[in-house]
Amino acid sequence: MFVDSTSSLPTVTHAIPEGRDVGGVTSLGDDVFVVRSYSRQKIEVYDANTFTLLRHRPITVPGLGVCLGLAGCSYNNCLYASDWCNSSVHRVDLSGNNAMMKWSVASRPAGLSVNNEHNLFVVSEYKSKLQIFTTHGNLLQKIQLQADIGYPRHAVQLPTGQIMVSDAGIPGVCVVRRVDGAVVRSYGGQAGSELTQKNCPAGLAVDREGRVVVADQSSNRLLVIDESLSSAHEMSVSVDGGLKGPCSLWYDQSRRRLYIGEWRGGRVIVIDNLKGFRTRTI
Repeated sequence: MFVDSTSSLPTVTHAIPEGRDVGGVTSLGDDVFVVRSYSRQKIEVYDANTFTLLRHRPITVPGLGVCLGLAGCSYNNCLYASDWCNSSVHRVDLSGNNAMMKWSVASRPAGLSVNNEHNLFVVSEYKSKLQIFTTHGNLLQKIQLQADIGYPRHAVQLPTGQIMVSDAGIPGVCVVRRVDGAVVRSYGGQAGSELTQKNCPAGLAVDREGRVVVADQSSNRLLVIDESLSSAHEMSVSVDGGLKGPCSLWYDQSRRRLYIGEWRGGRVIVIDNLKGFRTRTI
């Protein structure tokens, strides 16, 4: 399944073994955090060098329901988890005591991301809203997305400052204006397996040049789209049985590493030596 990890080429170097559906994955420093759909209020912690489960260090988040988004912030040294059932976000302080807080958000929050200003982006599937919060839950901006964005799953800020949103309702991805949520340009719009089509696009990850990887969940593939949304290619990932419902993504630029969380397969696929998202086959 895996190619020699000493190679300078992008390679699949590991897979955290399958379990329940992966709702989110992120990393901070030498820790990898994984939350599963029915987490029993726990976030798993793995060593980022050995990928071993740190059984003495699970994070218990009281009241956490189904979680469809996980994000870490190195600046504030904290972890965020979205609570789809209870329409809230949980914040875990990682400075040593795991102090926690939570706040209410719009109905059915899904993917989470942190922008360059260290603020938290939260998308609401049921209300088609994007909310931006400070690290302590103060609402900075509420963006009502364009009416035909039916089921937004994730939003990320591009290097240009624009916002890209994945939408399982259209299905496709689009760049929206921050001021009013209007679509500036889009890619996709019809369900299918062609490059211009998507089936339930979910997680997004962006590289330094603005290229975005899209987890096309129901088509079991990753698509790479340029910032202008004018072209795309499939990133073929060589892993036993192929990808199984890729849903959540996290790109650790410092390690040049992409994490792929599977919904149906329950694994976390790890790709190393990835300088950006130009590569078509891994």
